[in-house]
Amino acid sequence: MTHDKESVDGVSILLEPRSNQDEVQFSVKIEDMTFGYDEKIILEHVNLEINHPGLLCILGPNGVGKTTIVKCMNKLLKPKSGHVYLNGKDVSTMSLLEVAQTLAFVPNSSSSVFSMSVAEAILMGRHPRAGWTTSERDIKVVDAAIDLMGLQEFSSRDIRQLSAGQTQRVLIARGLVQEPDILILDEPTSNLDVKYQMDVMRFLKAYARDRQILVIMVCHDLNITAAYADRVILMYGKNVYADGTPSEVLTAENIQTVYNVEAEVTERNGVPQIHLVPKYD
Repeated sequence: MTHDKESVDGVSILLEPRSNQDEVQFSVKIEDMTFGYDEKIILEHVNLEINHPGLLCILGPNGVGKTTIVKCMNKLLKPKSGHVYLNGKDVSTMSLLEVAQTLAFVPNSSSSVFSMSVAEAILMGRHPRAGWTTSERDIKVVDAAIDLMGLQEFSSRDIRQLSAGQTQRVLIARGLVQEPDILILDEPTSNLDVKYQMDVMRFLKAYARDRQILVIMVCHDLNITAAYADRVILMYGKNVYADGTPSEVLTAENIQTVYNVEAEVTERNGVPQIHLVPKYD
């Protein structure tokens, strides 16, 4: 991943510090929220507030509501009770366009059946900002996202011809071009090899810091989270089980309780190192 060559002083247009003249504090607040399908409750009386720029990772075993909670933030799902606020505004009162102008959501896969180039697929992410017209800035922002995600050699290729990992990088780029206040990603590294996992995590951490925005991602990898997250939310029992820094949350006791596996946790340069203890029959 390199820098956009057309940017001023070598800084990508997508990494330039935001001009926040109104001094609006970007935030997500969940207030006593319950969500379920019919009689099955997935999340119950959840309270959570995210109001500091940085990279926040949501962890937990399958079925505890990690993806559900971020879809409630994005108005893709409607809670049974409680409230979700984006930048102080109740999501239930916002149109989908208003939500998209505030928050970008990057899913963990795409089932696109339409024939379009990588560049065209990424340009679609500009719609909440630009409507159906394309300006010179829109093109520059798309070029910058292609550059940052290392997609230059694929920009003209049909998106249906990409591997799962390449498609995942396109989806991230499409989220970036929305230039959101809040960026949410659902397992963005799940289809990537180790190098790109680390590249993407390093980029997202720097992106949150440089743009002073909230980056919230659902993740499964304990060590990747420990290495890059500023804050970790550990989900369990239909609610938030632990919330804090990686060192505070990723303890052997918490891992045993939530994942039902034995782990040894050490630290290297202040970063927790999780070693799962295998058992054999």
